[in-house]
Amino acid sequence: MGAPPQLTLEERRAALAKAAQSRKVRASFKAEIKNGERNWLEAFTSDVEAIRKMRVKELLQSLPGVGEVRALNLLERAGISHSRRIQGVGKSQYESLLRILKEID
Repeated sequence: MGAPPQLTLEERRAALAKAAQSRKVRASFKAEIKNGERNWLEAFTSDVEAIRKMRVKELLQSLPGVGEVRALNLLERAGISHSRRIQGVGKSQYESLLRILKEID
């Protein structure tokens, strides 16, 4: 891989601000899932870039009763890489994850 692009101070500040905002959006979304205010499936239909770029593992860990080990186990059973982002989940992987989560409910 090549060197990262050289950014001006202003571009760097803008990128850092955007990253911080994305983290806030994801944290809020995950908290709403944990509190039962939202359904985790909304992540797969979201128009929000920050949500689509969240890792599936993070999403699963926001479910009540699902920690890191259980999330990794669910991902493995669904055939989804532990580093896969929501926007990168294929149709068959999504359906497999749905089926697995319905089994454990």
